[in-house]
Amino acid sequence: MALLEVKNLGIVFGGLHAVEGFNLTLEKGSLYGLIGPNGAGKTTIFNLLTGVYKPTSGTFTLDGVKLAGKNPVEISKAGIARTFQNIRLFKNLSVLDNVKLGLHNQMKYSTAEGILRLPRFFSTEKKMNEKAMELLKVFDLENEATTLADNLPYGKQRKLEIARALATNPKLLLLDEPAAGMNPSETQELMDTIRFVRDEFDMTILLIEHDMKLVSGICEEVTVLNFGQELAQGKTSDVLNNPEVIKAYLGD
Repeated sequence: MALLEVKNLGIVFGGLHAVEGFNLTLEKGSLYGLIGPNGAGKTTIFNLLTGVYKPTSGTFTLDGVKLAGKNPVEISKAGIARTFQNIRLFKNLSVLDNVKLGLHNQMKYSTAEGILRLPRFFSTEKKMNEKAMELLKVFDLENEATTLADNLPYGKQRKLEIARALATNPKLLLLDEPAAGMNPSETQELMDTIRFVRDEFDMTILLIEHDMKLVSGICEEVTVLNFGQELAQGKTSDVLNNPEVIKAYLGD
C-alpha cells in the first residue's frame, strides 16, 4: 500500500477551479517534487492535504486512513506535517520552545495537572525537553537552544521550522518552497539536510519548489501543475525536459 493516495482532488472558489482532478501516489520513503508556475495551485494542494481547506471533490488517504475533510489537528495527529513558504516561527520564543510546541500532540498531562504542577506534568516536560534537544542536535542547533528564534540567521530558521515539523512525529513531511530566499550555499546545505531527513527519519517528503537545481538534485519524481491541473508527471529529468513544461514556465 502506498503511503499517500490522492484521487481526483479538487476545490472551487466562487466558480474558479483552483485545483481540479489532482492525483498522486507516494510510496513510503519517496522524495517527490510538486512544481509549476506561480498561481498553478501548488500551495492550495498543501492546504487541502493539511485540512486548511476542505476539498470540493475527491479524496486522499494516508496509510489507508481517509483524511479528506478532517481538520488540521486531526490530520497532524494522523501523520502529516508541513512547513510554509513564509517562515512561521514563534519568533519571540526560544529555539527550544519552538520545537517543544511541535510536541503538543504527544503531551500526556491534563490542563489541571499542568496548573497544579503535579508529578506527571514535570515528567512529561522533562521528556519533551529531551526530545526537543535531540532534534536540535540533528540540525546542529543545540547551541542556540536558548536563543530567540527571531535572532537566528535565515538558513537556521528554515532548519528550525523543519525540526518543529518533525517534532509532531509525522509520516509525511510537506515542504513549501524551503529554498525561498536562500543563497546558493544555503540551498546546497538545505539539499543535504532534506536528504538527511529522508534517510535518518525514514521520512516521505513532498516539496514545492521553484529552484530547479534543487528539484533536479534531490527529487526522484515530480508532478507539474498549470492552472490547477496536472500538466506532466514522472521521472524528474524526463519531466523537466518536456516541451509543454518548458512552455508553461517560459511562455511561447
